[in-house]
Amino acid sequence: MQIYANSPQDYIDLLPEDRKEAMNRLRQVILQNLPEGFVEQILYKMPAYVVPHETYPAGYHCNPKDPLPFINIASQKSHIALYHMGIYADETLLKWFGEEYPKHSKTKLDMGKSCIRFKNPKNIPFDLIGELATKITPQQWIEMYESKVKR
Repeated sequence: MQIYANSPQDYIDLLPEDRKEAMNRLRQVILQNLPEGFVEQILYKMPAYVVPHETYPAGYHCNPKDPLPFINIASQKSHIALYHMGIYADETLLKWFGEEYPKHSKTKLDMGKSCIRFKNPKNIPFDLIGELATKITPQQWIEMYESKVKR
């Protein structure tokens, strides 16, 4: 599902009605819980929470013109996706999330490397996502990115 928006709110406003509430709530949970220093913007045609160039001038190694991505959210064709780069890079965080997920959701965890998929918006564990958002500061993410992701 390609959505062309200029801001995260525009993105949500352009969604089908059955996705708006969940995506807005997901956005708010992330904004309320992310450590200071991350910036919200549109990146890769979806709402993103990034380390800005002012903090990390090198940018993303795949395209240094882009800020360093951390979390993205998207309404895909068959699911809502949460892309969390920290889970991809930190095995301890991945293990914690996998252990916590069943405590917050009756559905099976549907996850790729950094993508957590929610097929039913009613089954998004917002409290757990909020807690996940608190786990890594921008400086910790930069250090993790440079040591484990950037090549």
